[in-house]
Amino acid sequence: MNRTDGLVDVRRSLHERLIGRVDARQLDTMPRAERRLRVREEALSLLREQGHMLPQSALADVVNAVSDAVVGMGPIEFLLKDPDVTEVMVNGPDDVYVERKGRIERVVGRLFEGEEAVLHVIERIVAPLGLRVDATSPWVDARLPDGSRVHAIVPPLSLCGPVLNVRKFSSIPIGPAELLANGTLVIRTLGFLAACVRGRLNLVISGGTSSGKTTLLGVLSSFVPQEERLITIEDAAELRLAQPHVIGLEARPASVEGLGEVTVRDLVRNSLRMRPDRIVVGEVRGGEALDMLQAMNTGHDGSLSTAHANSARHALWRLETMALMSDVDLPVAHVRAQVASAIDVVVHTARLRDGRRVVFQIAAVDQLDGAGDPVVIEIFGFRPRVGRHGAFVCTGIVPRVVASLAERGEDLDPRCFDTGIDGSEPT
Repeated sequence: MNRTDGLVDVRRSLHERLIGRVDARQLDTMPRAERRLRVREEALSLLREQGHMLPQSALADVVNAVSDAVVGMGPIEFLLKDPDVTEVMVNGPDDVYVERKGRIERVVGRLFEGEEAVLHVIERIVAPLGLRVDATSPWVDARLPDGSRVHAIVPPLSLCGPVLNVRKFSSIPIGPAELLANGTLVIRTLGFLAACVRGRLNLVISGGTSSGKTTLLGVLSSFVPQEERLITIEDAAELRLAQPHVIGLEARPASVEGLGEVTVRDLVRNSLRMRPDRIVVGEVRGGEALDMLQAMNTGHDGSLSTAHANSARHALWRLETMALMSDVDLPVAHVRAQVASAIDVVVHTARLRDGRRVVFQIAAVDQLDGAGDPVVIEIFGFRPRVGRHGAFVCTGIVPRVVASLAERGEDLDPRCFDTGIDGSEPT
């Protein structure tokens, strides 16, 4: 047996004995730092009792690994502590990836000893949340106390063993300055969007997975006047708004018994009875689209939401499809008219090949055309093949919403819409 195998055996034995020695319920009542200290003390005590004589470096590795397994997230704990890592993806015991600074990287080396080790980490994460993952309930979607998102799916649904995704929640809020510095947008596009928010236009932010929709939604929400009452509705809470008058609502999945489900649509309907100045829906996924459109069309101007889509025009098609998924039987033409009258501006985001997230398109929504479809007018766009880093361009079109903004005290400089190119290289 080589030294590495010997340390693995010591670690496994120590972990098993610790589980039997420490009171898990008592640990859960302690602060995280105190829990870790208690486990480390017990681990050192057990090693002395077993007569293990380890070099200082090996001793530290063993104790840290075991304490991570007992009070942390096991082998992925060090990845979650890395400030450059935004997401950890475990595709079975032998295949771990991270997203670091917008790029997907494979983690070198084997982090898990087998599928049981992955399952143990998943259970460690979801058990304090009152959830479980097993053959009868093979997937879970949850939010950790720090705001991080967790998704796990296990066999028989997963064919490559237990799969775990952890999307980290940044402790440092991102503001407009960071978006400019990162090259997500430029001054004039930010100025236009800020005016749209202050002027109470209805905005939808579209894009693919991990394209920066929620981040942009949070930044744009910061332009809502402080005196207004905001109600945020999310499937899993991610938004952190700086305004003083914010009511956060979060959907709830059904229990193991299939009871107690509260959907985003339920929350949208309830929010209308809470005297909101604005409604912010974290992501529209289904029939709640109809309720949101009706709210926008009945006096709740300035509402914001996100939706998965491939372009600004596709976002409107998606909203139409989702509205038709509701239990209200409406003609397609009526739904399209609702979309056209409710949505003022669509902001489409995208993630580039180099990992950067950019505002790819800003489009105004006009009334229906002769075929009965909402007219989408591009105002600003991103051209990835212009220059070294791509460039933001203005089409030169001044949308009708500018007149609406002026009536509401948001007078935009006409030069904002001059045809031109802005560089996109981060400062």
